[in-house]
Amino acid sequence: MDKTPLTGLLPLEITETLGLTQKFRGMQIFKWIGNGAESFSQMTNLNLELRNQLEQTALLRSSSVINVLKDPDGTIKLQIKLCDDNIVETVLLTDKEGRKTACVSCQAGCAMKCAFCQTGTLGLARNLTAGEIVEEFLYLEKEAGKLDNIVFMGMGEPMQNLEAIRKAVEILCHKDGRALSSKRITLSTCGIVKGIYEMADNGPNLRLAVSLTTANEELRKELMPVACSEANNLENLKKAIKYYAEKTGKRVTLEAALLKGKNTDKTSAKNLIDFAKDLDVNINLIPWNPVKNLPFEEPSSDETKSFVQMLENAGLNVTLRTRRGRKIGGACGQLGKVSK
Repeated sequence: MDKTPLTGLLPLEITETLGLTQKFRGMQIFKWIGNGAESFSQMTNLNLELRNQLEQTALLRSSSVINVLKDPDGTIKLQIKLCDDNIVETVLLTDKEGRKTACVSCQAGCAMKCAFCQTGTLGLARNLTAGEIVEEFLYLEKEAGKLDNIVFMGMGEPMQNLEAIRKAVEILCHKDGRALSSKRITLSTCGIVKGIYEMADNGPNLRLAVSLTTANEELRKELMPVACSEANNLENLKKAIKYYAEKTGKRVTLEAALLKGKNTDKTSAKNLIDFAKDLDVNINLIPWNPVKNLPFEEPSSDETKSFVQMLENAGLNVTLRTRRGRKIGGACGQLGKVSK
């Protein structure tokens, strides 16, 4: 790109990168970006000469929305083309109380190869930049109005692109920009232990969710190749989760995609109960969303209810996720699916 993208820059960085002689101009531009400005002509407190200069040297967005898909349940999925023609998807979820959450991608594709996930079949093209991550959020706000929360649960493994996420969070939470609270941001990892410690010690200070899926070591290796590394085995993962909760004071969420006949029986429940023992966690259960050509089935309603009941009887705090966005390939595990 000949022009400089601005969405990944903080106020002083905008000033310095553009060679502006007046520092406050960088702050003005930053505020406009956080407010969703899509052209420099909208920045009415900048003089015409500066706006013309910016048109020649800078970009407000380096990516573009190429498709907007809407599910009858209110879910919206955007397909976004990056500057190198890679395509990522980002999803807007609305809960029963009307709260809007941006499910944001951090990579084009994913290298983790979780067996039950559509994105895992794509392979990894590259990491997104901080600016590209910010743009996902801004595009969703344009489509749906002011958003309440962000979850890094879209395409990609956040722990493999933590620096860009740090920068994107800093930009979106900046008091003179979008001013989103970091308390409203969750990062979900498939269980990269090194990343959990890194986040606990050096931030960003976000809510953490861990995609556990099963607390059976061998089954987890089968379903989630990340677990094949000894560094990420269940024992080390549990230690990391405990460390994160103690270091940050935040309760961690354990997520499990429920697969018919795979991880919903009494033994699976007992394994999960034992794993959660002595941890400050919530359990978030997600009945598997169908993905064509993957060898799994959705659990029945009775199978799901029985599993939930076993966990609740053991005193665990369990949430059964409502499945949304399935008709547009926007549900958990479906991103990257071609939607008609």
